[in-house]
Amino acid sequence: MDNATRSERSRQAAIQAALAIIARDGPGRLTLDAIARESGISKGGVMHHFRTKEAVVKALLEHLTERFGKFTRDYLAGIGPDRPGAFLEAQIATLRESIATPHSAFFAILGAVAENPDLLSINREAEAEALEAVKAEAADPELAVLRWMAARGLHITTLLGTCPLSAEERDRLFDRLIDDARSPALAKTAKPPSRGRKRGAA
Repeated sequence: MDNATRSERSRQAAIQAALAIIARDGPGRLTLDAIARESGISKGGVMHHFRTKEAVVKALLEHLTERFGKFTRDYLAGIGPDRPGAFLEAQIATLRESIATPHSAFFAILGAVAENPDLLSINREAEAEALEAVKAEAADPELAVLRWMAARGLHITTLLGTCPLSAEERDRLFDRLIDDARSPALAKTAKPPSRGRKRGAA
């Protein structure tokens, strides 16, 4: 195994250890020492990749962004990116998929970025690009954005544990939002979706 491969495996092990710690023990227990113990990597090895806890949180944000970005790209490839309303449909499907991620990981990341909102700059840029793509492919941009925001509302209230709907009710609403996204009335058939850097939702 070459050094680059070994280094990347070590970095990924540290990220997975950080996710395990915040899922099990909460964000207050996320330290470089804890990551070293959890991953079996020396603290010096952890610090080779992440000099501070802030750097770990940034890596976790990037990890989740890439994970769901891949889901969005795969979903688009499956349905055909030029289909009317394809990007909106993929965004809604990705939001539903992300609910399956352990909520504690999201809470820990949210708690950490509350101390440093600048960490969300990457996500803000991705969200702005997604919004423009949703509007660009739609014949009725406001309606498309409304459906996108409705899906985001289901997503965040579920993560926060405040959604008053049962899982079955929530899934039916997601299904309906996806069905609406397929409607030709929501898309300009002559114009494929503009996806910027193709980032996913989070």
